[in-house]
Amino acid sequence: MRNNKKKETKQRCNSLCINGTKYRTTFTAKYKNRKKWVPPDKKCVFAFIPGTIVEVCVKQGQEVSEGDNLFILEAMKMKNHVISPITGKIKSIKIKQGDLVERQQLILMLE
Repeated sequence: MRNNKKKETKQRCNSLCINGTKYRTTFTAKYKNRKKWVPPDKKCVFAFIPGTIVEVCVKQGQEVSEGDNLFILEAMKMKNHVISPITGKIKSIKIKQGDLVERQQLILMLE
């Protein structure tokens, strides 16, 4: 006769709170090591896709309104017109025409 006992393993459960309700669950390593979400700063404009800066439409110190063109980013043969998210003044420009940019690279800052 064989011994049919299952090997017991203890799993450590974590608490997860969603809308005030607590749940007990296990988290994967990927979930535990995730990058925490931070609310975006509307005064900083980042490249949303890697590409080349075709044209910079503003200068440092220039006043811009919400919706004004800031620069043109070319990616995969498509020209993307990046517009101002807020009304303000250009504090600094971190790129120039012809620069290659990476995803999430800081392009310019507004005041």
